[in-house]
Amino acid sequence: MPEIKERPILFSAPMVRAILEGRKTVTRRPVKVQPHIDASGNFCVGKSNYGQDGYGKPVTKHFVNGCCPFGKPGDRLWVRETWARVGNCDPGYLTFGATYPACLPPELENIPAASEIRWKPSIHMFRRDSRIVLEITAVRVERLQDISDEQAEAEGIIPVPKTTEGSHQFWRNYHLSGDGTFCVRTPKESFKSLWCHVAGGSFPKGEAAYKASPYSWEANPWVWVVEFKRVTP
Repeated sequence: MPEIKERPILFSAPMVRAILEGRKTVTRRPVKVQPHIDASGNFCVGKSNYGQDGYGKPVTKHFVNGCCPFGKPGDRLWVRETWARVGNCDPGYLTFGATYPACLPPELENIPAASEIRWKPSIHMFRRDSRIVLEITAVRVERLQDISDEQAEAEGIIPVPKTTEGSHQFWRNYHLSGDGTFCVRTPKESFKSLWCHVAGGSFPKGEAAYKASPYSWEANPWVWVVEFKRVTP
């Protein structure tokens, strides 16, 4: 039986909430060395040529199978998130920035307020402290702007509450406000705003660097599309 490999992956607090609530089942991450289509229509990455199929379409599956840094279907990802260790037990209780304080056991009702806890960055989380494990169900590469409304919803974006039952469903605009004050008309627009927000394109001080980035929305980079399901740690 093939060995199941595990790898760490970082998620922000809003995306952790989306995973816990079952709203997020896919993540898109930039391909570090951007692929290109050569003059003959072949799918190329660096000096590697992965060719095309009998219909003249670029072939990506061989690149995906051998090069995805997140693994292949059946492999697992353990989530790194903002965290803190509280309590006097060994090894202690864990609580997390995404759901504090609802996830704490009753015996810890008298712990300090969330604002008084010294939270640790997600990058410093060890495997033993992770509470979320994801099993990869599918991997592919595609251009960022090819995302559909359905896939955008699976990315965990948040719908804005309707004012009336028959009114149009709007979606959160992360580019202007992460708290839902502003909204857009489609899931794809909402995901675009989330991508820009995470990539640093939401604020003037980051605008120049964002526009120069090969991973901006406007650059339409190739991205890894990793679909997953949550499993028992």
